[in-house]
Amino acid sequence: MGAKGQVWYNSETEDISGLDAIDRARKAVEAASDKQASDIVLLDIRGLCAFADYFVLCSGESERQLEAIREGMEASLDREGSPLLHREGDAASGWLLLDNGDIIIHIFSTHQRGFYQLDEVWAQAVPLLRVQ
Repeated sequence: MGAKGQVWYNSETEDISGLDAIDRARKAVEAASDKQASDIVLLDIRGLCAFADYFVLCSGESERQLEAIREGMEASLDREGSPLLHREGDAASGWLLLDNGDIIIHIFSTHQRGFYQLDEVWAQAVPLLRVQ
């Protein structure tokens, strides 16, 4: 375990298997929706960066909801045989990042999402799905 709120996995020994990246990203979106996340966006960032293929962005209204969204997404990916490689942040900070290899998940408080404006930073990405 890394610093507070961080979990690391060895990608050489922990194989990401199961569904294709896009299917896993959709599972993450479904899990966020199940936990009543708001403004859920799935972005195709292939061709724009080398570290991932998809971003999932979503928001929650409280620390408790942010934590529930994180737990739901992690459980959903684990069931697919695709554990996280890295987790960063905590609900109190208003921004949780889940690294699933080719999928990066950002779970924001409404305030932090507006502050960091990742939707605008990655405006060149292709939006594949938006759940308001």
